[in-house]
Amino acid sequence: MIKRLQMLLLTVFGLTILNSCSPSELEEDSAAIDSKKSGATVARETAAFYENLVLRWAPVHHQDVDNAGCGSMNGRGDYITKINFDNDWISTNNWNNIEPNRGYQPTAHCYYSVVETNTHFFIIYAFFHPRDWTNICFFGIDYHENDLEGQLSIIKKSTANNGYGEFQGMVTVAHSDFYSFIPNGSPLQANQESIDGSVSYENYNNQLHPVTAQESKGHGLKAWPAYKIIGDGIKYYPSLTTAEVPSNNDDRDVKYKLVNIFETNGFWERRFNTAFLNNAKSFPSTQGSGNANTPWNWDDKDDAPGVGELATNPAKLVNNYFKNLGNFSMTYTLNPYIGIN
Repeated sequence: MIKRLQMLLLTVFGLTILNSCSPSELEEDSAAIDSKKSGATVARETAAFYENLVLRWAPVHHQDVDNAGCGSMNGRGDYITKINFDNDWISTNNWNNIEPNRGYQPTAHCYYSVVETNTHFFIIYAFFHPRDWTNICFFGIDYHENDLEGQLSIIKKSTANNGYGEFQGMVTVAHSDFYSFIPNGSPLQANQESIDGSVSYENYNNQLHPVTAQESKGHGLKAWPAYKIIGDGIKYYPSLTTAEVPSNNDDRDVKYKLVNIFETNGFWERRFNTAFLNNAKSFPSTQGSGNANTPWNWDDKDDAPGVGELATNPAKLVNNYFKNLGNFSMTYTLNPYIGIN
């Protein structure tokens, strides 16, 4: 009897609330729910699109390996890995913590960011090494703790490649210089800077990917074969989910995981952590001399673009480096480096 009474009261109470709402209020509530659902769906779809865009144009990456010299660790010094491979976001212990006896594995990672205009996507890919090393450690010359070098890929928006556009070229970072490369068929031509070579492709998972390479020791990056593997070397392939460790110095099938520079509690968000970065833009070093820069501080020592513009203002840099760009917008619709999200 008590349970039936409770049910009756709940029913009456529910009908009273329902009757107190006008049809327009009910419609508004329903519309608000639908709006939230559609907004969440759009957010997921947008995130998936950008991830797949980055994966679509991520390079097949060659890493030359040298197993002899100050800091080589029998080749381990050339393996790419996470910026926080030791899980502490402290950059002044990386030289030592990458030693095999410390117990941390050099799982392969690549850091990326996407900047967008009405006509183009600009994608940064950056590879980290705990050591920039040399053959002989002498007075701190030519080596330092931490190393980050990479590239800017230029993608024209179009319906080609399942809507992921057309790869038109890249500008790469090798120490304190930038180098530009274009594939066969690209409309881009040299403007204020010369074109330094061509981009080759490799078929991976039934898609053509640009091919890049890093030298051993100093880890300058160019389009392959401007740098290439000499003897031993690692060949890395992109993935959104898998980060592997090379089985040896001549492993030619290793997956690297793509990581968003702007992920929550990640690279960009931790830039003001003084144990991680100096002045929010460069890595500290306890070894040798010099230091590595973040993408938003990359600079060519004698080219016109400003400091960091390869990442933060890529449309300006590309407009400086190349001509015959066709329909080319310099208005950003997405640029997290300057707060356009």
